[in-house]
Amino acid sequence: MPQMRQPRLAEMVASRLREDILSGRLKEGDRIPTQAELFQEFKVSLPALREAMRILETDGLITVQRGNVGGAVVFAPSPKRAAQMIAMVLQSRKTSPLAVSEAINHLEPICAGMCAAREDRADVVVPELRRLVAVQRAALEDTDGYLAAVRYFHAAVVGRCGNEALIVVISSLQAIWAAHESMVWADPADADVPRGTQRLEPKRRREALRAHEKLVEAIEAGNVDRARRLTATHLNASHHNTIGAGGSVLASLVAGPH
Repeated sequence: MPQMRQPRLAEMVASRLREDILSGRLKEGDRIPTQAELFQEFKVSLPALREAMRILETDGLITVQRGNVGGAVVFAPSPKRAAQMIAMVLQSRKTSPLAVSEAINHLEPICAGMCAAREDRADVVVPELRRLVAVQRAALEDTDGYLAAVRYFHAAVVGRCGNEALIVVISSLQAIWAAHESMVWADPADADVPRGTQRLEPKRRREALRAHEKLVEAIEAGNVDRARRLTATHLNASHHNTIGAGGSVLASLVAGPH
């Protein structure tokens, strides 16, 4: 039998460890076994083990720490990390925020309808949405708090639709949109922000709050069509001013701490 090349051995080790991460056997923040432990388990050379770590680090599944507390730490996949990669692809294609908005405006209403169709919506969906509406109401006078509450509400609509594929895709788009929106509506007095515009008008904040309240009512009533229509109308209105500010998708706005 021909001897296996080092890269092939490294790929086999990386594949096994990748499966441990994706299956949840290795969780966020866990440390990958030491080189000595991996050597005992896989019986491969140190160069192959180092190459396996490099593969996993390139995948974004681990970070290798140096120094006295060195080692490899697990980063489980997440919509935020997917958003960072998608944002880089979109920026390379010179994609506008309008395209991101249009994608969300087509997809999120589907999630709202799915929430309304859930038989367990009274237990799983409605209480959380009502809680977030209350948070939004309390933050009407606080721009940062208000925007955060709005994003949590929309994330909850998507996150409780019951379809993991939609949740990952739309959550990634929401993260990209939120990063752009934060730049547009940043306080102009903040010198660290590359650009900013006027603050959101109180009237628009109240309109958005009422739209959320109506959506929760439609979901609670199990009215799928109304939930979809309300979401689409609200998103078109709420995204309008941000789109009007122009700009482009910038991956650097989405990048940040894992």
